[in-house]
Amino acid sequence: MESAAEGKSGHHHHQHQQQHQQHEGGGGEETRKLQYTGGSSYIVSLPKKWIQELGLKQGDHVVIARQGNSTLQISPASKRAVKEQREATIEVAKDHNPYFIARKLIALYFLGYNVINIVPKDGRLSVEQRDVIKNIARRILMGTEIIADSAGGITLQVLINLLDLSVDAAFKRMLLIAKSMYRDAMMALAENNVELAEEVIRSDDEVDRFSFYILRQLKIAIKNEHLLKEIGLEEPRNCLGYRVIAKSVERIADHATIISKDIIEMRQPVNKEAVEKIDAMCSFALDVLDDACLSMFKRDYEAADRAIEKARRIDEYEKAVLKSVSKSRDASEIYRIKLITENIRRVAEYASDIGEIVLNMTVQQTLRKA
Repeated sequence: MESAAEGKSGHHHHQHQQQHQQHEGGGGEETRKLQYTGGSSYIVSLPKKWIQELGLKQGDHVVIARQGNSTLQISPASKRAVKEQREATIEVAKDHNPYFIARKLIALYFLGYNVINIVPKDGRLSVEQRDVIKNIARRILMGTEIIADSAGGITLQVLINLLDLSVDAAFKRMLLIAKSMYRDAMMALAENNVELAEEVIRSDDEVDRFSFYILRQLKIAIKNEHLLKEIGLEEPRNCLGYRVIAKSVERIADHATIISKDIIEMRQPVNKEAVEKIDAMCSFALDVLDDACLSMFKRDYEAADRAIEKARRIDEYEKAVLKSVSKSRDASEIYRIKLITENIRRVAEYASDIGEIVLNMTVQQTLRKA
């Protein structure tokens, strides 16, 4: 099969001054000769194997982008990849644990399936199985709707478009929720407010939804290199970094949940001086997290390095908290406060980890400057 930029209407096509076409994903490099059509365009043939591997056919659109002064990149038009409907069916036996089904469901969501059918092998789905499936869809799988629901089976459809929410935009929203969880936890601590602490625990589901969504986008994009730029990533190797960062933010939110659960179990409020010092420690940890994530959004090596250095100062804040309760005679209060500071310390440590990943992602740009 030949893919040709036809020369009939010149304004529709880029000029190709290209000696050879390079393809990273599925088969090295080939040299092809440019031909001149006599109009205002050139044509170049593409290897049939590559076209078949990408699932393209005659008449499909490709995007031709000029990169710098020496490279042209040909990519399948992203709309085709996005519109493709992928359907999967899970057969469920009566003795299947609902959480076995949940794990399978999450795995298929990660793999980018748009329609997922859950059907009973024989008989019907149990009430418990149905409840868990619906709960997972609502609480964890972003952009998923239940389009059929009966004892004879449940069908889920992932309505969210791959390009609706870039990875960076999803990170920003995930980060915003995680930070608000800490602010609410600090307020709950100061007021001994159980309702607010319970709200923090519920917010953890939202963070998990964004984390699952990001991991799903990365898994789809890593298989379709032309989609990487569409979701805001420069190159495949950054996918692993983003995956670890998503997990770090997810764990940061988990620590806010641990603090909140502890607040719910408290019999009486913590003394005011300790609360103020804990609040200052928490604000500092969130500042470091902001700095680390900003370095990621900006792809800034120096900013990431500064965030890692700044994270070390969490010790000073922790010492100030522990000093404020050193004279307390209440051993259980000292224990609780130590537990809270340990969880806040983890925010700074994860922020430092994020900074390290940004260093790995951006180290090459510092070499080019040298």
